[in-house]
Amino acid sequence: MATFISNSPLQTQEIGRQLAKTLTAGSVLALTGELGSGKTQFVKGLVAGLGSDAIVTSPTFTLIHEYRGGRLPIYHFDFFRLQDRQWSRREPSDIDLDPQGLASREASYQSITRLGLDDYFFGDGISVIEWADKFPELIPENAGWISFEIKSEHERLITFQGAAASKPPFKIDGGLETAAP
Repeated sequence: MATFISNSPLQTQEIGRQLAKTLTAGSVLALTGELGSGKTQFVKGLVAGLGSDAIVTSPTFTLIHEYRGGRLPIYHFDFFRLQDRQWSRREPSDIDLDPQGLASREASYQSITRLGLDDYFFGDGISVIEWADKFPELIPENAGWISFEIKSEHERLITFQGAAASKPPFKIDGGLETAAP
């Protein structure tokens, strides 16, 4: 596990920029953290670090953005709004089976699997999933998990776990600190 302290959006982008240098086709990054914790800023850095000048925005309403023009394409997912059947076309198997919402949860899984995640996860680019903790069972075992925690108005803790922890230590310029373990 490696944890960095970021004191600005630019520092968060720099962490992404540095990590981008270590990623290869088929890399999957699972991002977690509350709204405003820096996940999209981090992706901006990844895209820039791969040499693309694409404009990065959160794919909250579109579910996926593709960024090309760099060393590798980035597939940027956002699972935030995937929670009920509104994202799934209605199927006969989507009938409400119980009052606890089991069928609704199954409909969400069906909508996610319709995205063709395996084609992205095991394809020619880098997959980055915001709100990956909503559906952890869909994230490949070799994914790197990166959590973003708001410590204050400007300070964020960014923690690399799993496969992502094996990528750092990389040198971070710009005054970033490594948090004590």
